[in-house]
Amino acid sequence: MGKLLAVALVGIAAALVAERLLAFRNRLNASREVAPVTLPNCRLVKGIEAGSEDIDILPNGLAFISSGLKYPGLKSFAPDKPGEIFLMDLNENNPRAVALRISRGFDLASFNPHGISTYIDKDDTVYLFVVNHPQHKSTVELFKFMEDDNSLLHLKTIRHDLLTSVNDIVAMGPDSFYATNDHYFTDFILITLEMFLGLTWSNVVYYSPKGVKEVAAGFYSANGINTSPDRKYIYVADVFDHNVHVMEKHANWSLTHVKTLQLDTLVDNLYIDPQTGDIWTGCHPNGMKLFFDDPDNPPASEVLRIQDVLGEQPVVTRIYADDGSVLQGSSVAAVYEGKLLVGTIFHKALYCEL
Repeated sequence: MGKLLAVALVGIAAALVAERLLAFRNRLNASREVAPVTLPNCRLVKGIEAGSEDIDILPNGLAFISSGLKYPGLKSFAPDKPGEIFLMDLNENNPRAVALRISRGFDLASFNPHGISTYIDKDDTVYLFVVNHPQHKSTVELFKFMEDDNSLLHLKTIRHDLLTSVNDIVAMGPDSFYATNDHYFTDFILITLEMFLGLTWSNVVYYSPKGVKEVAAGFYSANGINTSPDRKYIYVADVFDHNVHVMEKHANWSLTHVKTLQLDTLVDNLYIDPQTGDIWTGCHPNGMKLFFDDPDNPPASEVLRIQDVLGEQPVVTRIYADDGSVLQGSSVAAVYEGKLLVGTIFHKALYCEL
């Protein structure tokens, strides 16, 4: 009887592990391969060789690009080089990326930039919010963009117990923002265990000097976040649940769920076209390839445009897809007047004229 019970328990345990393993592979889209979708007028951006994880574009066509992210479990082409913020003027005929100088006093040696967001106040002052992971910790750095000499003036470092492992950010004022926490940044083993067990510990936090609070929870891995042009809705990408959540914003900054758009890809950062309200996003068709580095089988890239996201039938279009031979691990796609920038976690950046 004892042996039969032991065998039964072993069988149950094996079945549970097999189920979790299958769910883990599905969450990473391990079996999906991407069919190419090419664009005719594209080139790699010179000077960006170690990632372009997030991109935000001002109304005047100046694009900010975060570069050099070191993320546990993922490769880095410049592991000993500090991160940078690049600037591109998309009004130029042949725009180039220029690394912005950051003011003295800021710890450049440990700069590890992740998600970024801009805010323009009534005096046309441009603020740049940057998620930073110095020593793999989590802070938000606030900069003022000095357009006269293309530099960044560091204003302050923001820390809070609720900002445990910030992934992305959307600025709502000169000193307030929504941020996604992906729960674990510092430990690849814990990240993997969290995904394997299917734990929904990730959340969204609202921060302002007057108060900080959790405003949404229950995500597998809350990643990209952005706001509709009228700032009435917040969009949240759950990268490991392959979807985008639409959340209504209220006067007290709380969020309520409106709808979820399910997609067959790992959705990363979200960019909102200010003219149309369309969501543009860089995606990972097969997330398994991100974590298992194989030069002969690199991670693919995919760009989606989501139109009429608030309507009854949103339209999802694959704008670009590559098997990794040109661009590896796309994390963001941003548009400005017929021009497209596609960024990556650790690879290069792509500039296209649509």
